[in-house]
Amino acid sequence: MTIEMVLFDVREDEKEFLENNNFQHFKFTLFSESLNSETVKNLPANIKDNTSVISIFTDSDITEDVIKEFKNLRIISTRSTAYDHISKKAVMNRNIAVLNVPNYGEKSVAQFTFGVIIALIRNLMPAGKNDVKEEDIIGRDISELSIGIVGTGAIGASVAKIANFFNMKIYGYDLRIKHELIKKYDIEYLSFENLLKKSDIVTVHIPFTGDNFHMFSAKEFDLMKKDSYFINTSSIKLVDCESLYNALIIKKLKGAAIDTKICRSKNEMCNGEKPVTKVCQEEEKYLELLKNTNNVILTPHIAYNTKEALDYILQSTIDQIKDNIKGGNLYGVM
Repeated sequence: MTIEMVLFDVREDEKEFLENNNFQHFKFTLFSESLNSETVKNLPANIKDNTSVISIFTDSDITEDVIKEFKNLRIISTRSTAYDHISKKAVMNRNIAVLNVPNYGEKSVAQFTFGVIIALIRNLMPAGKNDVKEEDIIGRDISELSIGIVGTGAIGASVAKIANFFNMKIYGYDLRIKHELIKKYDIEYLSFENLLKKSDIVTVHIPFTGDNFHMFSAKEFDLMKKDSYFINTSSIKLVDCESLYNALIIKKLKGAAIDTKICRSKNEMCNGEKPVTKVCQEEEKYLELLKNTNNVILTPHIAYNTKEALDYILQSTIDQIKDNIKGGNLYGVM
């Protein structure tokens, strides 16, 4: 049996991986474009009629209108951990399986996290300016700082491993205490508020779930230590960018790093109430101001972006689809 699989949001390196590996029983059709209610109209009729499996990334927007166009769709596989870009109601009505990649890039994201932490605490951005004086660039010894890890899943655990190597004091916040991490890395689990109060660096490694919209706003930044640092490699929806900007301007925070995309689609709802276009306008205004703020690093969601992580995502995607077709449901999220 040949599996007709169409992939969207395909990058050149992903195309090379698929071409260089022999995946038996799969017939791939690749599109660099995202899949949404506009682009689906341009797909050939035979693809919409015959495709049983589609694979997407978070740039795609899988609405009910999109799903209606595929007559025999059985599986939607997103090459991401997040799956809020897929309409839960629509897939449940059609009994379509949704697969995600729950763990990927934990090493890549953890390494990136410490890359920006070191850049911030050693003032590498202002140090690159021509008119800077040596006495103006006084950094901190990372081993003397405490780090608060919000979310101690696979990525958070990898962050803890590196922090432990640097002999940092490690605090953790999670809905479930990981006793194995306490034993391995001497993590001290705290309440969310106490972690904010005690940490020199707060780093966020949790997914956006809808009910944690703007989890970090004025109240949370006010609780943080003076001259502390804020790192977010997760969803921008977790952060009120206006509050972050204000905390930096009044010098409550010493620095920040944000690695995330703002907008995905015009139909997306950020908190169940505000359409993404309105949130985008609000957040982009302050992100533009943050770009010109000293000791702020803004990157376009590249923390996971290594060859090893991308290869793992694709291999995992294929393996999950094979498992699902055989009747397994190890990776199903809907």
